[in-house]
Amino acid sequence: MNYNMKKRRPVAKLLLAVSLSLAIVGAGSLAAVPPQQVEAASTSKVNAIIQTGKQLSGTRYVFGASSGSTRAFDCSSFTQYVFGKHGVKLPRSSRQQAKSGSYVAKSKLQPGDLVFSDTNRDGVINHVSIYIGNDQLLHTYRAGIGVTVSKFSGSSWDKTYVTARRVL
Repeated sequence: MNYNMKKRRPVAKLLLAVSLSLAIVGAGSLAAVPPQQVEAASTSKVNAIIQTGKQLSGTRYVFGASSGSTRAFDCSSFTQYVFGKHGVKLPRSSRQQAKSGSYVAKSKLQPGDLVFSDTNRDGVINHVSIYIGNDQLLHTYRAGIGVTVSKFSGSSWDKTYVTARRVL
């Protein structure tokens, strides 16, 4: 190796080290999304889901309604459809949906959370609704009513509450 190559090697190593360090720092700053942006994205998705559900207000209730149809819903086909329109896949039944996402305490409900009840009081989840904030649920539950907004506190869904799940 000649003398000029020996002189350049430490400089090349230093340049390589500096370049790698800058690349790592730059990549880290790009990957770190401020919490406000994540929260805003989540809030906008929740708002879109709630808006989609509200646009279906009055759609008739039919127990066992087909998945994907907007002509009629039961409680779980409604939540499956509304969340699915926004890229969130949910299983078909309320019992299956109650295993999705992560547990949320009743006292910590946030808009977009799924609320599960045992309205038959037989130990089996048989109803799901979407918590939309302000002590309100968006759901469908009976022929003649269809998709609607109901008060949560003191309702039969509150009295037969089993669990809540956050799927967003």
